[in-house]
Amino acid sequence: MAHPAFTERPTPAAMVALIAAQAFCALFFITDVLTDLGEAGGKPTTHLLIEAMAAVTLVVAIFLETRLMLDLFARKARLETSLKEASRAVFDVIEAHFDGWALSPAERDVASFLVKGLSITEIAELRGNKEGTIKAHLNAIYRKSGTRNRAELMSAVIDTLIDADVSGDA
Repeated sequence: MAHPAFTERPTPAAMVALIAAQAFCALFFITDVLTDLGEAGGKPTTHLLIEAMAAVTLVVAIFLETRLMLDLFARKARLETSLKEASRAVFDVIEAHFDGWALSPAERDVASFLVKGLSITEIAELRGNKEGTIKAHLNAIYRKSGTRNRAELMSAVIDTLIDADVSGDA
């Protein structure tokens, strides 16, 4: 089994620490090249040239890696914002259905749990009701929504989301 450090996504702090370690190594190599060049009387040897190219490559890689990391953080922020907007839009569509169906506050609560995929038992436990009470609310929800069961109710909500997406793209 792989070590957790290799299977988990790196955190921003870990990525910054990695870049800092690379920067330290680059500074070490550049200092070493300059020291060796001074000891060689300013005459670059093949070994010094190769070492200098490796140090410069490391510095360039650090800059590219930093830019990529900043781009990824910006993209992540944009995606999180988009996800919040989409979640809000889904919530608004569901609430519009509940309004259109004229659900009571208790029915709205039960319907919300139903849409989230909770079972009758789970809904009863969360609301502190008996399962029979939840079933009575569900019957009222199905009647008011013109559906016969959870699948049809979910289909009515999802169809609206799909239709809104298609009409939004046109």
